[in-house]
Amino acid sequence: MRLNEAIADNETQADGASRLMDFLDEQHMSRLYEKFILEYFRREHPGLNAGSPYIAWNLDGGFDDMLPAMHTDITLTQGGSVLIIDAKYYSHTTQQQFDKRSVHSGNLYQIFTYVKNKEAELTRAGVSHEVSGMLLYAKTEEEIQPDGVYLMSGNQISVKTLALDKPFEDIQRQLDGIAAEHFNQEAIIE
Repeated sequence: MRLNEAIADNETQADGASRLMDFLDEQHMSRLYEKFILEYFRREHPGLNAGSPYIAWNLDGGFDDMLPAMHTDITLTQGGSVLIIDAKYYSHTTQQQFDKRSVHSGNLYQIFTYVKNKEAELTRAGVSHEVSGMLLYAKTEEEIQPDGVYLMSGNQISVKTLALDKPFEDIQRQLDGIAAEHFNQEAIIE
């Protein structure tokens, strides 16, 4: 192996190790982000039942081999109102295709699937309900940030960003605003 090939190979390995570390850091931060939001709602909004439950697939035949588990990041419940939050911590909050920015399609499909299967579960149980979903992205330095509320097949699906680079009181106000919007709760700010 020539010297320049050895240097190039070493740089490739170093770059690969760096990308792996960035990926692992992002995974760790993503998990921390999810846990922070869940624990915030548990502590600051005890009137809401905050958890991270699994949702069963609404299957006609009962055969569920090889289907992925639907494990929510955060599910907030009060009476028949349910808000499923999928917390997303990425370096880029949107995807781009043909010069158009959009929400990550896989994330939208995932939250929609969670909402529709939770709704089916509550309907089967005969419980009066309203199920909504939210993609809650950690705000990045990107120029365009997702922010929208959509009505999809009778359910509200929101896409929001949470600015984590603010004083805690601002983060608290953002999270309290989610509770207030979906559950008509008073913001809890001390």
